[in-house]
Amino acid sequence: METAVAEFIKTDATEAIATEFEFLLPKGYLDPDGNLHRKGTMRLSRAMDEIIPLRDPRVKANPAYATVVILARVITRLGALDEMTPAVVEGFFACDLSYLQTFYRQINELEDEG
Repeated sequence: METAVAEFIKTDATEAIATEFEFLLPKGYLDPDGNLHRKGTMRLSRAMDEIIPLRDPRVKANPAYATVVILARVITRLGALDEMTPAVVEGFFACDLSYLQTFYRQINELEDEG
């Protein structure tokens, strides 16, 4: 996985925390005009990114949809797209969705240590 750092937050004079990470989708998102978008940026998740989707009626009807809403919130850029929405995430190929779920857990240090 590509994990080039795109943005840092200074925590003091000597330490910086990476807050955004670049990725390259295995297949890429094909938009309605036929343009392929593969390179993007994902930011670290905040507590609200995981809390807000729980209020979404689509998530209440199908808890698995939380992944779609969360990814739409934390992906800050994908190719030349103007905005990231749940509708865009719904259009990802399965391998790209799986890649992004793994990438999300990796950058947010949610991976199991076992």
